[in-house]
Amino acid sequence: MPFPPSPRARSGPRRRSLLAVAPAALALTGCTGGDSGGPAGDGQPAADRARARAARDSEALVERYDAVIAARPGLADRLRPLREEVVRHARALGGGRKASPSASASASASSSDSPSPSGAVPGNDKEALAGLAAAEKELADRRTKALGGVPGELARLLASVAAAGAAHVYLLTEGDA
Repeated sequence: MPFPPSPRARSGPRRRSLLAVAPAALALTGCTGGDSGGPAGDGQPAADRARARAARDSEALVERYDAVIAARPGLADRLRPLREEVVRHARALGGGRKASPSASASASASSSDSPSPSGAVPGNDKEALAGLAAAEKELADRRTKALGGVPGELARLLASVAAAGAAHVYLLTEGDA
């Protein structure tokens, strides 16, 4: 004996319809990069600008690490691994002209004469670490906000770099525990 039809009327698309349409919708969504302002509208010039901006931001952060290391040499062992990771981020984003792992020693020698990009390094270790943590957080937040306006591969890279920046914030603020 067959079961009677459900008394509840179905509204909206059925599961089979959604399963058939979803891949096509995802493909169309993935293919649109948004308006880039470029001649072909392929999103590449906007992505190139976003990548270059992210690389410059990482290079500026490397300079800030260098300034803190120069002003607070007692923090060098703690900051050097984080700085080297920021250098790798700059390179992955297409930068790296100024940011090299070997530049730390030369930059720390010259940075003591010039202020960091965002001003003077605070006079004690705790404030210096807090300043770096604030810079890392601001940059991670900015990169997270930029994710929606860039193509997939760059979005994944920015998300990864933003997550690493968030981990740096933790290490700079809570790492003493």
